[in-house]
Amino acid sequence: MKSALVVTTFALNVGLLLLSKHSEANLHNNYARRERYRAVDNLNEAFGSTELSETTKKKLMAGESLNREERKEIQSVEHNVYLVKRATGQDEVSNTAAAAALRNYKLRYKKRKGFWSKREVSLSDILFPGVAPESYYLDENVFLTADLVSSRRSPIPYKYYDLPFCPQPVQIDHRNFLTRNRADLNLGSRLQGHDPKVAPFMKFHVKNDTGCTPICSVSLSGKTMHWLRRLIELSYRVHLTLDQLPVLMRSKEYNYAVRGYPIGFQAPPSFEALVSGQFYLFNHLKFVITYHEDPSLFEGVRITGFDVHPMSVQHELTADGSTVTEQTQLSTCSREPVENNPGNYLPLRTRGGLPLPVVYSYEVQWVSSELAWADRWDVYLLGAPDDDRHYFSIVNSLMIVLFLTGAISTIVIRTLRQDIAVCDEMESLDDSAEVSGWKLVHGDVFRPTTTAPIVLSVLAGTGCQVGSAFAMTILAAMAKLLNPVKKGHTLTAVIILYVLCGSVAGCVSSRIYKFTDGKAWKLTVIMTAVGLPGVLLSIFMVLNVLLSSASAATAASFLTIFCLFLLWVCVSAPLVLVGAYIGLKQEKIECPVKTNEIARVVPSLPMYAEPRFTGFMGGLLLFGCICIELDMIMSALWLHQIYFVMEFLLASLLILTVACAQVSVVSTYLHLCAENHRWWWLSFWNCASAGIYLFLYALWFLATRLEMVGFLPVIVYLTYMGMISMCFGIYCGAVGFLSSFWFVQTFYTAVNASLRTK
Repeated sequence: MKSALVVTTFALNVGLLLLSKHSEANLHNNYARRERYRAVDNLNEAFGSTELSETTKKKLMAGESLNREERKEIQSVEHNVYLVKRATGQDEVSNTAAAAALRNYKLRYKKRKGFWSKREVSLSDILFPGVAPESYYLDENVFLTADLVSSRRSPIPYKYYDLPFCPQPVQIDHRNFLTRNRADLNLGSRLQGHDPKVAPFMKFHVKNDTGCTPICSVSLSGKTMHWLRRLIELSYRVHLTLDQLPVLMRSKEYNYAVRGYPIGFQAPPSFEALVSGQFYLFNHLKFVITYHEDPSLFEGVRITGFDVHPMSVQHELTADGSTVTEQTQLSTCSREPVENNPGNYLPLRTRGGLPLPVVYSYEVQWVSSELAWADRWDVYLLGAPDDDRHYFSIVNSLMIVLFLTGAISTIVIRTLRQDIAVCDEMESLDDSAEVSGWKLVHGDVFRPTTTAPIVLSVLAGTGCQVGSAFAMTILAAMAKLLNPVKKGHTLTAVIILYVLCGSVAGCVSSRIYKFTDGKAWKLTVIMTAVGLPGVLLSIFMVLNVLLSSASAATAASFLTIFCLFLLWVCVSAPLVLVGAYIGLKQEKIECPVKTNEIARVVPSLPMYAEPRFTGFMGGLLLFGCICIELDMIMSALWLHQIYFVMEFLLASLLILTVACAQVSVVSTYLHLCAENHRWWWLSFWNCASAGIYLFLYALWFLATRLEMVGFLPVIVYLTYMGMISMCFGIYCGAVGFLSSFWFVQTFYTAVNASLRTK
């Protein structure tokens, strides 16, 4: 049978290799044709079933409960209506009622709140719980905020006013702006480079359209133009905010909406009206603000949309060469809407080696809309992953956990019970000379490791500190104590909670080190307080020098670094000392069996008990538990997507923790059966190797999903992912070591108790 299978497989491979390129193309074309026919059939079926049955309609109108078939009918009709509307050209991104209905259908699963009984709510209630809408009144002046200029192709953002735009207005009354936005500044937002400033667009009066208005004139040198061309090439986008809404570029024709607007563009070869490869600057912005008003419910108007259409316009300068202000009259900007004319685009090129004068301008249009304020965030989440992927991630993780649970059940119920039954026939574990496996190493299994016991104790305590801080951050987000959507809130919570969990690290590390009968407890406490924070802060300081040399917005100031240092020295370190004091004052963990004076020699290990094999398999299983959810987390970190489903993140953390414990217990049992009593570092390594897989995944993500260009962006990405992988590996290793410690002590205690009661 095996030979036939081999022959069949070989013949199949040969047949596939003999297929010509023409045949492969035909297969691909046939598959694509079948997919098109299937899509047409589905669409034709959808056109024919967009109405509910009369029975279902009557029940809906009467408010009666529906059975399963009727609910399926409603879901089918809703899906068919969605397909029909999309096929007939209805977009999903505009602020019309039809587009809002399509968005509501597409985001229906994201708008359900609750664990057991799901109820439908708006995305504003989920993303910004407790935030009340703000109303504006006729002719009221509203301010725009300018934040970062960032790109998906580079993790190095810049501040808005670091670019050659118009300077920040100074002689204005923006006290309300400062009061509203300074409250959002925190440690995390400063580390991420967020520092909102008043944008130079000042004539934003509610419900008053503004024609083309010049702002200022800026002269661009050759060096500055080269930098702008580089930023355009890397797809940098400018991010503005109005009433907490990020500015959007959206297109009904192409059905897309993206946050921010590009600095400029490079002319494609297919566009004959422009010079191929020439860079053009967007110096005119057409803002479209949609608002909703309902005098029966509230006063004033509420902003429901903030769009921008960037344009390139070669403005004519003033004849006398005077400074351009908002009161300046230009022939190309005379308080009327500007037309998009490719023949009048502004190229980024020098003229005879002279600086290029650029006039920046804007116009504002206010558009009434029926879109409710609660639904204004729907368009921002259209590209976010569906909840089905989160559920699939949880199911994938649970399958691995169930597999490990079956392995542990086999060990505990079948193997160990049989071994203990054999031990019950002896008076002690030392009475038989023919014992083997874990019974033979009972006198050495509790022998403390001689390889860096201080480092192992410190890593165990630090891993508990990292896990506690991360778990408490997720719980705080679920309890609405912090908002993961707001800039810097999550990072601030992680840093503060990590500092406050210093006592956990001190207590765990001191108790483990006390069990090893070590004498250098002071060094252990100092390394626990200094170890991981010192390494991360040192790496961050080196990276900060590189970011400062590139004038990046994420380059931390001296005050921010000083605050981090104070948190470390004045809060974290004292709490580590308190935890260490508590741990050292507790009784030493007792060994259930006596340790031999001379250590037993470890024999040659079988393949399944080799440290390299167990580390490879252990890390692979743990990475498999989180690989799907990790993809969505990485997209949120590096592709600027919105991640707010903390419930799934908590479930993934719990499943990962259980998987770490199970992997460690199984691998430790295999080591003991192979008469290897040196399980201390192995139990840590078998789970900590998941951090290596995480870093390898980060390399794959960089090569396939990101388009980073340049040495410094890649270094920044690898540095941050290296620090994240380090913390992840330390946490998994700590869980694995403590689980194996508990397993070994519990198991040998049970064996010893069984022999004593004989």
